[in-house]
Amino acid sequence: MAGFFVRLTGGLLSLMLATGCTVYQSIGKSTGSFLHPVSGHDFVHIQDSDWNSQDNALIYFYRTHSRWASEEIEAPSVYVDDHHYFNLRNNSFTWLEVAPGERHIEIRRPLLGLEGLNDFSLSKIADAMLPVEAGEIYYLRYKELEPPEDNPDFLPEDHPLSSGTLQLVTRDYAMTANEIVSTQFLNSDLLAPNHAATSIVEATEAASFERRMTELEKKRREQIADMKKSGRYQAAPWYWPFGGGPTETPPAEKQMEVLQEERQARLAKREEEEDGWWIF
Repeated sequence: MAGFFVRLTGGLLSLMLATGCTVYQSIGKSTGSFLHPVSGHDFVHIQDSDWNSQDNALIYFYRTHSRWASEEIEAPSVYVDDHHYFNLRNNSFTWLEVAPGERHIEIRRPLLGLEGLNDFSLSKIADAMLPVEAGEIYYLRYKELEPPEDNPDFLPEDHPLSSGTLQLVTRDYAMTANEIVSTQFLNSDLLAPNHAATSIVEATEAASFERRMTELEKKRREQIADMKKSGRYQAAPWYWPFGGGPTETPPAEKQMEVLQEERQARLAKREEEEDGWWIF
């Protein structure tokens, strides 16, 4: 029976990928604590030398012990900027180094490893934008049954991370008994592999760039529409339908050009730093 479900899930996944759909899944990674309890080392902050505390931000994710979580067959998936990185099991913690800016945090509950298709989600537990700053450390607490007690209200009341199962908590709160200090490191192994406890700066920088470019492109189209209404747009001649355009460069288009130049400069600098050079 188990083999049948594995083949069925694999077949459905292959079909959806072949049709060009965005598939959210953690097949082979979603093993819960009932089948595979966490066995990593006790919580300890990573060393400053393990991440770039000058230019980037650090996010700790943790989930304290509960009977509910300990009996899970499948653990919920954690996504950052639409990329899956790990499934958070009972009594565990991990971390990610990210680029400054707004990070899109999602938690999805899988069913046989499948979680969603395009805009459809089987069960989306959390969905929030988390603004992070360079040099700062953030603590995200996930727990279904018990909200944090005496956690300072440093987020607006209507912010998704100020209440619910996933909450942003202060360092002082995270360091109290039975919080992150009581958890164990979320190891990556054959039964529950993950891609956490690492830097995802390049991926999150790319996500910020794409998000900003999308915003500017929308603004550019709006500005061109305004130019047409105000007579600052030259229509295409009848003999060349591909001509025409605004009589001046839309401000958003200039911003897009600057953004692209800045990104190319950062990528070139990073490549140069990684390659290095030697004098023989």
